[in-house]
Parts: sequence; C-alpha cells; structure tokens
Amino acid sequence: MWSQLLPIGRDAGSGGYRRFAWTRADSDCRAWFEEQARSRRLACEVDRNGNQWAWLGDPARGNAVVTGSHLDSVPDGGAFDGPLGVVSAFAALDELRRRGVPLTRPLGIVNFGDEEGARFGLACVGSRLTAGVLTAGQARRLTDADGVTLPRAMEAAGYDPDAIGADPGRLDRIGAFVELHVEQGRALDLSGDRIGIASAIWPHGRWRFDFRGEANHAGTTRLADRRDPMLPYAETVLAARIEAEPAGAVATFGKIAVEPNGVNAIPSLVRGWLDSRAADQERLDAVVAGVEQAARARAAAHGVHLDVERESFTPVVEFDHALRDELAGILGSETGIEVPVLGTGAGHDAGILSGRVPTAMLFVRNPTGVSHSPAEYATEDDCVAGVLALADVLEGLSRT
Repeated sequence: MWSQLLPIGRDAGSGGYRRFAWTRADSDCRAWFEEQARSRRLACEVDRNGNQWAWLGDPARGNAVVTGSHLDSVPDGGAFDGPLGVVSAFAALDELRRRGVPLTRPLGIVNFGDEEGARFGLACVGSRLTAGVLTAGQARRLTDADGVTLPRAMEAAGYDPDAIGADPGRLDRIGAFVELHVEQGRALDLSGDRIGIASAIWPHGRWRFDFRGEANHAGTTRLADRRDPMLPYAETVLAARIEAEPAGAVATFGKIAVEPNGVNAIPSLVRGWLDSRAADQERLDAVVAGVEQAARARAAAHGVHLDVERESFTPVVEFDHALRDELAGILGSETGIEVPVLGTGAGHDAGILSGRVPTAMLFVRNPTGVSHSPAEYATEDDCVAGVLALADVLEGLSRT
C-alpha cells in the first residue's frame, strides 16, 4: 500500500507532497482509497461533504468503531502526516482478519477531505462540515489563491457541492473514532516509546496582521521619509518568538503576502499570518496579546497602520477520558507496557469530531520530530508497531 501511495502528488524538485483538495493528486489518492476498500470487499461510499468511507458491517446498526485520517498535504509536506493513519487502518483490518477476530460492531475506515487546508486556508473542512462546525454558507465562500471557490473546485472534481452541510445522522452511528497519526514532535523519541496516546489538543488559532504603509521607489525615497510596513512586520516576527518562549508556547509567522511585491518598490502592504498554540487558553491569550501589543507599538513608530483579525480558533480539545483510559487498558494488557499519554499542539479531524463522538488518538514515534516537511519520518518497525497497536484497540473496542 505504501509504495502505491508514495508517488502520488510528489514534487520532483522538493521531494515533498502537494496533495491539495479537489486536484488531480487528491483524485488519485481517492482512487487509491477506493481500490483498497474494494480489494478487501468493503462497502465504499462518499458522503455529502466529500469524505470517503469504507465499511465492514452495516453502519446503520450504529455504535460503529471508525478509524482513519486524511490523505491531503500541506505544500511540500511529508509522506506520513495523514496517510500513515489511513494505510495503518487498512493494515490493521488485515491483521484482525489474520487473527480471525469476530467483530461485533461495524468497522469503518475514513479519509477526511481537505484536512490540511492548504488550498482554501481553513483546516479540517471535511470533518468541520460533517460536524456542523463549519456551515454550508461559510464553506461556499471559501476561495483558493486563484479565486476558485470550494463549490467550483468540488464540481470540477466530479462532486455535488449543493449537498454539503452538517451530517448528524452519520455521526450518530459512530460509537468511537480512533485516529492514528505520526507524532509531530519528539516526545516519544525522547522517552524511548514507540506508541503514545493523546490526552488533548492545545488551543490554537490563526491571526492575520495587515501592516499598511506607503508604496514608493526603493532607490529614491530617503529612509527618513519612508512608511515601510516590512519593518514593523519583521520586528513582530521577532516579538512572537520573545512572547512564546517563556510561556512554553509556540508562535509562528509562516505565511506572508506583500504588495506591490516588487524588488525596487517599498511595500504598501505586508500581510502576515500568525499561528499560535499553547497548553492552555490563558497562556495562548497572553502570547497573542503580547504579539499584538508589540506589533502596534512598532507600526506606530514607523507611521504604519495595523489591522489584526482572528481568522480561525479552536479551543482546547480534551479527548474522551473514558475512551482514552480504555485504549490505555487495552494496550497495557496486550503488551504489559504502560503507554505514555501526551498532549499535542497540532489539530486533527479527531479534535473536530470530539464534540459529537467519543474520540481518541494514537501516536507513532517520529525520530526526527519533523513534520509538514519532506524530512518527516517514521521507521518501518515503529509503523508496524502502530498497526499492531491499532489492531489491538479495534479488537478490544469490538468487544465492548
């Protein structure tokens, strides 16, 4: 499975992946998913929001156990973020069949659409729509960098955009959702553990900082006469690091847009996006407030106007404690090893669904700690350990 999936959407220059929603690469990933389902005699369907589902047993019976993740990527992303969860789901089903485990609950495998938000700027679109966190009206207003709307993109890929929206009936049939994911950090590598269980997703959000100055000639305008928005933006990037470090938080300016974006022109606008995450709401609020305060002070010093807008926000997500403890008990009884429980600063479809469905997450060790990069990595032995752990969990849950 892994060798079949690896070439899809891979950029020859960077070695990273560009599997963006409703593109050819996305379509090829979806075809791969459908083929894996059909080859295992699973019923395959696409829901109203473009998410793919493969079923063993009748989901209409309810109390289904579902696993899976996503197949799309960030720009030049790695091979493991998302796909490891989907590949492992199919491999875990193969392992259960090898064991001859009689499943007493319907089992589903899911590929959620547009989890990374690389094309339309909003993460977890497929799961957000399904859970009703994102309305159909809001989704229809999403556009990519070329001005293509989400509905137009879906239609071009052969899907019906008129059907998108909340899908409570589908979620009501799910008794538990378990997402396996490569760890996006080095906690397991540092502790020497192959597998971990998620406790919570840190609260996180994205804020847009618009620094508006005055465009002018780069060669003829005196430094003293400039209203250059690039200067306060650069100082704000540094301020984000200064604010985050003592709080044990993270704050990143990773995307920027400049107008008029000429080599010999002083910018009129510098737009930067802040991504910030912390272990709790109080610390996150303090970090973002500190960054904004520094940005406003530096903008004023340079005669630049500043607008700040929060574009998205997700509060802390505590995964279902009972399900989390059940996973720990299942894995502990199978291996005799206490599996570590750790938090994460990354968002996931499991976090979106947690408000409607009992959810849990398993992490597979990442020796580099690198994610959203071609250097993202997990060893084959650790991936196999993840598959076996997921199979143990699915077997254990099927008996409850």
